[in-house]
Amino acid sequence: MNAHGKTGMGDRFFPLKDGLQLQIRKAAIDDAADLIAFVQAVSGESANLTFGPGEFAMTMTQEEDYLKGIATADNQLYLVGLVDSEIVASLNFASGKRPRIRHAGVFGISVRRQYWGLDVGGAMLDALVEWARASGSIKKISLRVRTDNERAIRLYAKKGFKTKGRLRAEFKIGEKYYDLYAMRLMLF
Repeated sequence: MNAHGKTGMGDRFFPLKDGLQLQIRKAAIDDAADLIAFVQAVSGESANLTFGPGEFAMTMTQEEDYLKGIATADNQLYLVGLVDSEIVASLNFASGKRPRIRHAGVFGISVRRQYWGLDVGGAMLDALVEWARASGSIKKISLRVRTDNERAIRLYAKKGFKTKGRLRAEFKIGEKYYDLYAMRLMLF
């Protein structure tokens, strides 16, 4: 940890199942335009995200401000996964600001469809857990996942996440409702 209590996290490189190399690093303010383009692209590739095409409207200034805020917080993280300098995955984690809830946070992850099944998500989760352990303060990582997203549920279970409850009709696409599992990983 540095003098500000933040853990340094340099670039990490992971070989993927297809022989490509995944670079994982913290998102930088300079990534704002590429992240907006990534979110617009991934929004149409999966019905498992909390937003669909055209539902994530963030300006360049808003995205830059968001990234600045995360960069200055010791209990938030925004990771990007790149293949050949192109963003193919993102993971954001945020925990509470008050002392009683700073140890627990929630993350969201998205991966471009063409990289599904190559262990991009697994590598991104490993980087999150490593960062959380190094922080010394993050003790609980939580997520919500659609109960029919079997691939994601298997990945989270493989990484040690436990299902702690079922949230009925928590997700809605069109007129159809979906249940979510609440899952968590304890780091103590």
